[in-house]
Amino acid sequence: MSDAARIVQRAREKGVTVVTAESCTGGMVSAALTDIAGSSAMFDRGFVTYSNAAKTAMLGVQDRTLKAYGAVSEEVAQEMAEGALARAGADIAVSITGIAGPGGSEHKPEGRVCFGLARADGTTTQTVEFGALGRDKVRLAARDFALSLLWQGLA
Repeated sequence: MSDAARIVQRAREKGVTVVTAESCTGGMVSAALTDIAGSSAMFDRGFVTYSNAAKTAMLGVQDRTLKAYGAVSEEVAQEMAEGALARAGADIAVSITGIAGPGGSEHKPEGRVCFGLARADGTTTQTVEFGALGRDKVRLAARDFALSLLWQGLA
């Protein structure tokens, strides 16, 4: 059974709804979940907020947070997850913002991805340095990591 299938099954068993807030993955987590038959019982929507303007308009990420920390930061990942949770009325939200590549900088290298996991009892964030694996591999690794976070959050 795939990670997504296990998440769908567990969320359905617990009566929990999931929402996603994705930037660099462009909806890959949402797609993985909705590829599973029966996912409509636990997944109502996902947000793809690729630009800063979309993060602000759709998720309520604050301009001052973006200016102070940049889009690829745990602070923005937290606001993305919390904004998605509030706007969807879901039980758990995962967010992803990162630099899939090519490119990056000395301070924010290619392969750096920040994640948020929000529930009513709080939000956790973390940054993973996947490295310069290439755009496709970074995006797949970020999708899989986000799915693992959801699985842990549903435990």
